[in-house]
Amino acid sequence: MGWSFRVGRRAGIDIFVHFTFLLLLAWVALSGFATTGDLVTALVSVLLTGAVFFIIVLHELGHAFAARYFGIPTRDITLLPIGGVARLERMPDGPVQELVVALAGPAVNVALALVFLPVSTVHGLADFGRVLTRGGTLADYLLVLNVGLAGFNLLPAFPMDGGRVLRALLAMRLGPGRATQVAARIGQGMAVMFFLLGAGASSQFGLAVGPMLMLLAVFVWIGAREEAAAVRPAPGLTGVPVGAVMLRQFATVEPDDTLEAVSRYARRALQRDLPVVVAGRVIGLLSQADLRYGLSEFGPYARVMQAMRREFPSVSPEDPAEHGLALVAGGHPVVPVLYYGRLVGLLTAEKMADYLWHQGSMRGGLGNRTHWDREESRV
Repeated sequence: MGWSFRVGRRAGIDIFVHFTFLLLLAWVALSGFATTGDLVTALVSVLLTGAVFFIIVLHELGHAFAARYFGIPTRDITLLPIGGVARLERMPDGPVQELVVALAGPAVNVALALVFLPVSTVHGLADFGRVLTRGGTLADYLLVLNVGLAGFNLLPAFPMDGGRVLRALLAMRLGPGRATQVAARIGQGMAVMFFLLGAGASSQFGLAVGPMLMLLAVFVWIGAREEAAAVRPAPGLTGVPVGAVMLRQFATVEPDDTLEAVSRYARRALQRDLPVVVAGRVIGLLSQADLRYGLSEFGPYARVMQAMRREFPSVSPEDPAEHGLALVAGGHPVVPVLYYGRLVGLLTAEKMADYLWHQGSMRGGLGNRTHWDREESRV
C-alpha cells in the first residue's frame, strides 16, 4: 500500500504502517497534553494507542494464519488509523473457507479477552460502562478493548469481518454473486449509520470517536461498492457461454515436477497460473502465490503436489460466461474449464477482459460450438 513503511515481519508476513498512523499518534499526544497539561498523561495515551494497534496486528494475524491453513498466503499487513488490513493473495475457496478466515480475527480478540478476564475487575456490562467512563486498571482496558473489537468487527458491515461472515452464510444458499450484492447493500446501510453516529459523537464525546467513525463509514461504503461491482454481470457477456471466452492455449504441470523447474518456466512465460494434470484430469492448481509459498516453505526441490491447491471451482464450456466471471471476480485467479472431466480451457480475468474488448469481432461462431478443442503444452 502506498505511503507505508515496513516496521517488522512476523511468520513470514511483512507488517507496514501507513504514514497517517503517525499523524494519529501525534494527534493523541497533543490532545492528551492540551487536555491535562501533563506530559506523562500524553505519553500514556500514546502507549495505550500503540497497545490498541498491537492487538489489531494480532487480530489480522489471526486472519492470515487461518488463510495459510487453506494454502492462501498473505501479502502483508498494513496499519491504518481506522484499523488494520491483511492483504491475501487470493480469496478463500468457497463460503466455508471464507467463514473460517473471517471469524479467525475476532476469535483472537475473544481469546485475549479470556486471558485478561481473571486479572480484571470487569465482571458484567455495568463494569464495561464504568471502565469507559471512569477508567480502570490496564487489565480492565485490555479486556474491554478486545471485547469491543470482537463485537464491532462482527457487525454486518461488508467488507468488514461481520460482513464477510454474512456473505459466506448467504453464499451457501444464494451463490457468491447474489450473496455479495446483498451483503454490499447491507454494508452500505451500515456505513450510513456509522457516519450519522460519527457526526453525533463529534459534539457529544469530542473529536476522538466521531471522525474515526465517519472515516470508517467512507471506507465501508467504498469497499462495499467495489465488492459489488466486481461481481456485477458485464453486459457484453449476456447469453455468451464460457467456451467463447476461455483460454485455449495453455501449459500444464504434473504433480511430480519440481518447484524449481516450474519457477524457471514461470519466469519466462506469460501464464501465471498452471493446472496440475494427470492423464488429462485436473487434480490441482498452482498459482504464482502458491509457487512462492511452496518455494519458501518447502524449498526448490519440493514437488508441485506439496504446494498446489487441491480444492478449486470448475466450469463447463457450456456454462454462462457470467457464472465464470463471478468466480474470477470472487478471487479465483484461474478456473479450469472441463468437458466431461477433460481439461479443455482456462478461464482467466485477462482472457475475459480481452473478449469484452473485442466482443464485436469475436462473438460470431465460437459460442455455437459443441466440440471443444484445446492446445495444451507441457512445462
